[in-house]
Amino acid sequence: MLEWAGLSFDEGPGKAGPAGSYFQSQRGDIYRKHAQALLERGAAYRCFCSPQRLEALRTDLASQGRPPMYDRRCRHLSLRQIDEKLRAGAPHTIRLLAPNPADPETANVGRFNDVVHGAMHFRGPAGFDDAVLLKSDGLPTYHLANVVDDHLMGITHVLRGEEWLMSTPKHRALFSAFGWPVPQYAHLPLLMNPDGSKLSKRNRDGPVRQYIDDGYLPSALVNYTALLGWHPGGSQELFTLHELERLFSLGGLSRSKSAVSRERLDWLNRQHVRMHLSDPDKAAKLTRRAQLELADSLGEQASSVDFSTVQTALQLAGDRLTFTKDLYAAVPFIFADPALDTPAATEALQKVPTANRVRILEAAERLIAAEQPQVWTGFAKSVASAAQVPNRQAMLMLRFALTGQPSGPKIPELL
Repeated sequence: MLEWAGLSFDEGPGKAGPAGSYFQSQRGDIYRKHAQALLERGAAYRCFCSPQRLEALRTDLASQGRPPMYDRRCRHLSLRQIDEKLRAGAPHTIRLLAPNPADPETANVGRFNDVVHGAMHFRGPAGFDDAVLLKSDGLPTYHLANVVDDHLMGITHVLRGEEWLMSTPKHRALFSAFGWPVPQYAHLPLLMNPDGSKLSKRNRDGPVRQYIDDGYLPSALVNYTALLGWHPGGSQELFTLHELERLFSLGGLSRSKSAVSRERLDWLNRQHVRMHLSDPDKAAKLTRRAQLELADSLGEQASSVDFSTVQTALQLAGDRLTFTKDLYAAVPFIFADPALDTPAATEALQKVPTANRVRILEAAERLIAAEQPQVWTGFAKSVASAAQVPNRQAMLMLRFALTGQPSGPKIPELL
């Protein structure tokens, strides 16, 4: 997806570097090693409580209106008790020994400055429970994995969804327990559906693959995505990737949630189509793409449509074209004779008296034969003058003769 979007990265899957490997499923030994280090430091402990006991504890706390926090029962097990359980193969997790929010020496984990939300102060108990770091199957939870990975991979700024804001004290406590510097956090507002519900990967507008299949240009989707929760100021809406790289700053991030709007994205895609057509290299790529897509509309006949014809069609469609796959629907008259027997054509032509229709077509034929129009601008008015009919009738007749449609490209562009 990143490659499709034109976004490069320093290292990762397919671009190996010193921080690899990059899949958590391949980093189990790393997480277990660091969990053991926390045990040895006294910053974590083993928990042998069964799922049934933990569920009963949660239910009891909920009935009292209290947050569902672990009661540290296993924190007080002796070394002998722990050793006996381990030798017996008792399943267990490893929990973080969370700091006391009332202790001045450790309470700073709940005080931090978020790039988006500003000064934050978690006084507890939220964010200070003894979170599970390593599950009974030996797999890490997000809390452990993200902190270990961020440190080992040299992450200095963590940009993530604001649903993780409440977990930040845990993560800061973990960095502190390891003796590592804490990165800067920026918790971004959630993306919403137009109805105000949270956007998720289960929604049609969630997966990036859906936008690719729908036909959006990479540059348009990157432009649109960048403006969801960020803006550099001013009224500019259309950006290239180079401009976004130059203008982006964390200071432009917003606290406000953004609704995903296909209408706005469609507009941006039309603008990026026009931008591509003004650049020779990009126009060539866009034309080749549209040439391949014509097969869906023309079938085998698409192979007979040459590159130049498709490029002309794209230029004529202009900002009326949202997707290149819709090129045939936008300008069908480029690829076949216009249909003049449609209900729309019949209704429109009834506005022009029969005698005037003949005069208009004869005048146009005379002017073209005489090679009068060196420049096609104003041709419709010249026809109207020669035929002695109203301008609007000449324009209507010429447009339908050329396209079979009531609207579309300007007549000089068609000619």
